[in-house]
Amino acid sequence: MLTNKINRIIEKYPSEGAELIRRSYNIAAQKLEGKSRGNGHPFVEHPIGVAEIVSGEIGLMPEAVAAIFLHEATREDKEMLEEISRQFPAECILIAQGLNNISSITLKDTQLQAEQYRKLIVSYSKDPRVTLIKLADRLEIMRNLEIFPKSSIIKKITETIMLYIPIAHQLGLYKIKSEMEDLYFKHADTESYRAISNKLKATEPDRVKLVTEFVKPLEETLNRKGIKYKLKVRTKTAYSIWKKMQKQKVPFEEVFDVFAVRFILDVPLEKEHDVCWDVYSLVTQEYKPDTSRLRDWITNPKPNGYESLHTTVQNKDGAHIEVQIRTVRMDDMAENGHASHWSYKGIKSVAGLDQWLKNVKTMLESNQADAYKSGPLASLDEIFVFTPTGDLRQLPNGASVLDFAFSIHSNLGVKCSGARVNGKVYSIRDELHTGDVVEIMSNKNQKPSADWLNFVISSKAKNRIKNKLKEEEVKLSKLGLETLERRMKNWKEEYNDEVLGEIIKHYKLKTSFDLGLAINKEEIELSDIKEFITKKEEVYKAEEQDKDNNQSGKAQNSNKSHDQNYLVISDKLDNISFKMAKCCNPIFGDDVFGFVSATGGIKIHRISCPNAARLLEQYPYRVQKVKWKQVSGTTQFQTRLKVIGEGDASCGSRIMDAVTGQQASIRGFQIGERSKPNGATEFVAELGISVSNNAHLDRVTSAIKKLKEVKTVLRMSTK
Repeated sequence: MLTNKINRIIEKYPSEGAELIRRSYNIAAQKLEGKSRGNGHPFVEHPIGVAEIVSGEIGLMPEAVAAIFLHEATREDKEMLEEISRQFPAECILIAQGLNNISSITLKDTQLQAEQYRKLIVSYSKDPRVTLIKLADRLEIMRNLEIFPKSSIIKKITETIMLYIPIAHQLGLYKIKSEMEDLYFKHADTESYRAISNKLKATEPDRVKLVTEFVKPLEETLNRKGIKYKLKVRTKTAYSIWKKMQKQKVPFEEVFDVFAVRFILDVPLEKEHDVCWDVYSLVTQEYKPDTSRLRDWITNPKPNGYESLHTTVQNKDGAHIEVQIRTVRMDDMAENGHASHWSYKGIKSVAGLDQWLKNVKTMLESNQADAYKSGPLASLDEIFVFTPTGDLRQLPNGASVLDFAFSIHSNLGVKCSGARVNGKVYSIRDELHTGDVVEIMSNKNQKPSADWLNFVISSKAKNRIKNKLKEEEVKLSKLGLETLERRMKNWKEEYNDEVLGEIIKHYKLKTSFDLGLAINKEEIELSDIKEFITKKEEVYKAEEQDKDNNQSGKAQNSNKSHDQNYLVISDKLDNISFKMAKCCNPIFGDDVFGFVSATGGIKIHRISCPNAARLLEQYPYRVQKVKWKQVSGTTQFQTRLKVIGEGDASCGSRIMDAVTGQQASIRGFQIGERSKPNGATEFVAELGISVSNNAHLDRVTSAIKKLKEVKTVLRMSTK
């Protein structure tokens, strides 16, 4: 397989260039023999993948491709590069040296600041092709992120969004930029990525129909005028759509330009401008244009060379359609950047190459990349900070030294007295910034104070501080509940979670912790509790009798009518029965779609359901649009949660307290323990609950997360 790949690369070049690549590959294959990647494949697979991108997608000459293999062979053996330098052209060695220099950069050198890193790349590489190869290298890594451990994935996607994507944007390599953005999004926010991707699949038939109807009245005129063209439908990437949703604070359905119709014209260079404007005139004669959205990058190309006419028109049904008009040359430039201006297939135009490389160098040394900060960096309300060993920590923007300390470990946060940030001493209050390298200082006599809550901003730090401040209260609460349990046994009354819940509700408290504390502080008398329980038993018996009388008349039609009233499927399918899909357990407020099952009924799935992509892609004709209809406050939906945390199973009662404290019903509960590699114990709890809507579920989840032992709360897709 690898031999076939390298042969396909070599075949693209004339004999002299092909031999150059073959010799460099043989050196790398021999040097890297026995070394493997995270998936067990030979490591040489990586430089071959980079070479495929450099030769096929960016379009560099054979010297650059050969330098990739020389770099991988010598990056850990600098003397070897000097030894073989006479066997290869000087430019190969120069590029390989630049790549070796960049590979030696550590996070401490750059502190992950995009501007510093970009300047460092330029200063380390006398040949700007080094930068292009680094982009190809990162793209190959992003395409294979699954082979890396989770900690490495976080580092690599962070470096990509902050360093490599802005450089690709700056150089006009939009195809590479867009792919890296989507790969970043896929791993940074899997749930949002999957939801948007599935919505794109679900709405694809509507887009195809809209484009077909849009082009039909223009075809005859274009053909009559002899204008040769190719039509492309460009759908925005999931990441680009997500950015618009965040910026405009709108749902997917309200994003204005999810896709664009692109006319790619096949015309001679001297007629490009005239024909592009002719097509623009034809489009705007047929459809109503929005002149405020006209962008003329033909008369005034972007600094990176991008040329195109953009406008937005409205059809007779009021639908808005973005239209892009460009030539084949302009489209190639837009997709592949300046590399598209020269050929690697044996026609080596030195003058053209030198000018292009000069343009790349000029753009790298300019400040144009800063414009990209209005894109992904501006949408991230987070900072990325590093430990002295290079471990990455993601914190809210504005986080302090103390926030960072608690993100490492609760005990370190409690004892934190300050930090060394980039070698300088900071107080626990001082704010951190992306790229800072932070070394926490601790003092065994340090104790949390209520004042800490005034400057920490991460929820983890706030919760840990509050928990520490309440430790004494926890002890008092436990004593109060133990006292209540003993008394209730003396009263011959049952003591369980349900009874506790009734008492908590009666005294308008939130949790059993509050109840125990109130008892210990004698704010609630035990004699009053006994009186309440006695009266409650009498009322309960009366209510049960009334319920038996009333329910007999309602039970027969409650399932038939009530369940179908809170969803509207469509005017044609009002009476078709449906069920909530067990694979994702949708609840009121979730973004959902209907799927006609083989039995004829409709199953309701969440749009982010693990099965959604397959259903939407393979069976689009069985997908039915659905929407929620307002439900009564008594309607309940079943869902399941998984809770993971530190410690043993004794915290099960506190988890249930958190759930019942939010007026949610528990339908099932199980908890177990397991050992971690470091010898510590963690628990895993699974519980089924009934909630009224997704907002209710969010409150329940938030309440569970506030427990000091809890680390993760997940909504389970399957039963």
